[in-house]
Amino acid sequence: MADKRKERIIEIENLCREFDDGVVAVDNISFYVRRGEFITFLGPSGCGKTTTLRMIAGFDKPTSGRILLNGEDISHLPPNKRPINTVFQRYALFPHLNVYDNIAFGLKLKKVKVTYQDKNGETIEKVEKLKKWEIAAKVEKALKMVDLEGFEKRSVSTLSGGQQQRVAIARAIVNEPKILLLDEPLGALDLKMRKDMQLELKEMHKKLGITFIYVTHDQEEALTMSDTIVVMKDGVIQQIGTPTDIYNEPKNSFVADFIGESNIFSGTIVGDKKVRFINHNFDCVDEFAINEKVDVVVRPEDVVLVDKGEGQVDGKIISSIFKGVHYEMVMLVGKTEIVIQDTVERKVGEQVSLVINPNDIHIMAKEFSSNKYDGYITKKNTVCFGDGEFECDVTQLYPGSILDEEGYLITAEGEKIDLTDVDVEVEVGLKDIEISDDQDIGGAIGNIVSMIYKGDHYQLIVRTDENEEDFVFDTEDTWNENDRVSVLIAKDKIKLKLKQEIKR
Repeated sequence: MADKRKERIIEIENLCREFDDGVVAVDNISFYVRRGEFITFLGPSGCGKTTTLRMIAGFDKPTSGRILLNGEDISHLPPNKRPINTVFQRYALFPHLNVYDNIAFGLKLKKVKVTYQDKNGETIEKVEKLKKWEIAAKVEKALKMVDLEGFEKRSVSTLSGGQQQRVAIARAIVNEPKILLLDEPLGALDLKMRKDMQLELKEMHKKLGITFIYVTHDQEEALTMSDTIVVMKDGVIQQIGTPTDIYNEPKNSFVADFIGESNIFSGTIVGDKKVRFINHNFDCVDEFAINEKVDVVVRPEDVVLVDKGEGQVDGKIISSIFKGVHYEMVMLVGKTEIVIQDTVERKVGEQVSLVINPNDIHIMAKEFSSNKYDGYITKKNTVCFGDGEFECDVTQLYPGSILDEEGYLITAEGEKIDLTDVDVEVEVGLKDIEISDDQDIGGAIGNIVSMIYKGDHYQLIVRTDENEEDFVFDTEDTWNENDRVSVLIAKDKIKLKLKQEIKR
């Protein structure tokens, strides 16, 4: 165990970051970074990846938790005291300085301890600036690393975006940091240059031999360059693994949907290593309890098309688009759409059959089976939960009860109960929520923050503003992420249960 700990240059322990407005950007995350590793934080905007990077750099302080560097707590150490440099998306180069002076800028300010011996043989320690020849040697070495030898006198304003990015990296590595942090450094480049720089960065990482911690929302970047990927959502780590592990064995439907293209279906375990989805029983390799509801992930390239009647399930091709290296086709089975990628095209309207190998069927426990909330009953006999107020049937709290004309609940035994402010547990099914763009008619208001297609329906998450409560539900309707909507739940779809028996 001790030897393994020595491999770790950074250890993050129960790290949290809550801003002054109450927003939790990073929510109790723990992981470690190996020495010399290329690790990537991957996730959508607002998932907490940049905040995590800023805490490692020292620009943000954790609300709680620790950041260890080589086993020592650096959580409250200022940025300039950490052997860490950062490269940002906006390169922050000095336009009035040439390439050499941009890279040398930090070195000219740097002071180092130098020891001398005086004429009496005693050791004297002084703090001095670097000598010109020392700066020149370090700049030359950094330029060689980023393949910009001979560019010393060029104005940075005459350089391409990729060259400017390399100057920014050279400026960061010239101080010989133990860790290089890169915050979406390729975001400002065009597509071709971005792809070229991905390969260059990976090669640079090998040359330097130092630890790279990289932030991106681009899945291809993460898969291309990383040794390890940390997938984040809502300030929480969803999965940590190699690019192959993350792609082939996603832990949940969010990871499957975010990393590459996926077919995600609702399924049921019907036997030992057997799962039913798209109205067919398939062999699989994952073990789950019989009758358990699961999510099934199949990558488009793992679906094999054969002639009608020769495969496991028949269907019809309803779409075909050439994507350069393959055709992307959509097959309709009943009401379910299946995306397929193949180098051989099947024409629109063609009747076909599909085959899916057991090893290519990835089973995941369902992330959501219903919505559960803590709530309370109002004096109007409505229920407040999820940052909203909804009509409900309070008589379900006491079987056989009724409401009198004044709104009091009368039990089957004839007892009169005032339910005002009584705490309840609330449950709402995934198919029992609707939304509307009319914000005046719903019980709660929020924004669509997630939308995952599951073959014949979408699974949406609407998040409220005040306490960031989530409403998860299935719908056949098409919406857009960030749409502002109101949440509607029919009175008979809200299940209530007393948190504790009311004292009478």
